[in-house]
Amino acid sequence: MAAGTRSPQSAATRPAGPPPYRGAVWGAVSRPAPGPPRVIGAYALGCIAGAVALPLEGPGWQVVRASRNRFWGHPSLIAFIRDFAGRARARGFADLWIGDLGQPRGGPMAFGHASHQSGLDVDVWLDLAPKPAVPAAAREDIRVASLVLPDETGIDPARWTPRHAALIRLAAESPGVERVLVNHAIKRALCRTDAPRSSMFPARPAAGRPPRPPAHPPPRPPRRRAAPPAAPRARRR
Repeated sequence: MAAGTRSPQSAATRPAGPPPYRGAVWGAVSRPAPGPPRVIGAYALGCIAGAVALPLEGPGWQVVRASRNRFWGHPSLIAFIRDFAGRARARGFADLWIGDLGQPRGGPMAFGHASHQSGLDVDVWLDLAPKPAVPAAAREDIRVASLVLPDETGIDPARWTPRHAALIRLAAESPGVERVLVNHAIKRALCRTDAPRSSMFPARPAAGRPPRPPAHPPPRPPRRRAAPPAAPRARRR
């Protein structure tokens, strides 16, 4: 199942069973499981071995809230973010705020997401304002105005622009992207303006997607189907 190896344990030290499949357990693990990259399970019930870290900043992106240690993912996801940020920059977009990817070994999170468990998801904030190079510590508390009306009946016409749709389209048209989750009010706006574009099909409304909507595009490397994974502690060396 996992590419990482377990160290032999004596009967006296071997745990009776895996620890609970809870976000607090998985979130406490600071490093990825060793071995080649392998996705186990699905977006909302899974884990990953061999995850790699996204640099906290690069050409066209800056990671926010890095203290959460949720900037890990499958190498194909990291490659997608690098490529997507570079193409966005080439089209005149400002640096992208990159939110949560996944934890070092995936699995459930203590708060914030039901998915993001298998190293294939990323939150890209739809903030198009120019951004200076901000130190990582200062990016722990970034505030972005919502693009959606307070009652979520529609987009805020004072804030929504065709450039927001263009950035979502750029993600939806990227090779390997399976879905781009946005607030349902944004999806309705896209249906009105981009309905003829079959390339926008991956953009989908997400139940419970917060009013400050991130794009959410997970690339698709081959995935294994498996039973719910053992908690990460059982796979340490």
